[in-house]
Amino acid sequence: GFFEVDLVSHDGGATKGDFNQSLNFTDISTGWEEMIAVKNKAQIWVFAGIKNIKERLPFSMLGIDSDNGAEFINAHLIRYCEEHKITFTRSRPYRKNDSCFVEQKNWSVIRRAVGYGRYDTDKELSILNELYGYLRLYVNFFQPVRKLIKKERIGSKVIKRYDEAKTPYRRVLASPDIEDEIKMKLKSQYAMLNPAELKRKITKLQNKLLKLNA
Repeated sequence: GFFEVDLVSHDGGATKGDFNQSLNFTDISTGWEEMIAVKNKAQIWVFAGIKNIKERLPFSMLGIDSDNGAEFINAHLIRYCEEHKITFTRSRPYRKNDSCFVEQKNWSVIRRAVGYGRYDTDKELSILNELYGYLRLYVNFFQPVRKLIKKERIGSKVIKRYDEAKTPYRRVLASPDIEDEIKMKLKSQYAMLNPAELKRKITKLQNKLLKLNA
């Protein structure tokens, strides 16, 4: 329930003007991934996206950690977190390791799915969110990932040790901190999902984005 959060810009390499942003959430413990596209990085859209993700989550949001951007550090979000008993922290400037979980997912999930093109229209925003609706299911229920459990320096080398690869879904089921009722709902949802069908739908929407961006 403790999430790192970040924005992924869809500026296509030209930062002038407004363009869509992807709000990316990664749970530190389970790797559970949530993403939503917003119109731009204005506080109003980012705040709405955060509320949407909170309502969508299968388990409680206990805390969020963001960078120091004004889209996150503002009175509306701070008040919202206080009202909902969400711990709100921010990473240190210029310390990328403070947000290492979500920044890794920015590339491995968001960029791999939608690339580096410029998306700045309402139609592209709609396609991004439709795509993310399928992508979140595919990633959380069917994509196993390894979790770093130990890192040590031996001489000039850094040795990293990982646990067994598991899907975020399996990590949620194994967590003693998540209620059995939530786990039962997730099991029912898992039984209804078809990974091949999800992948086909994702690919179809990726092709739509490519045509619009050509």
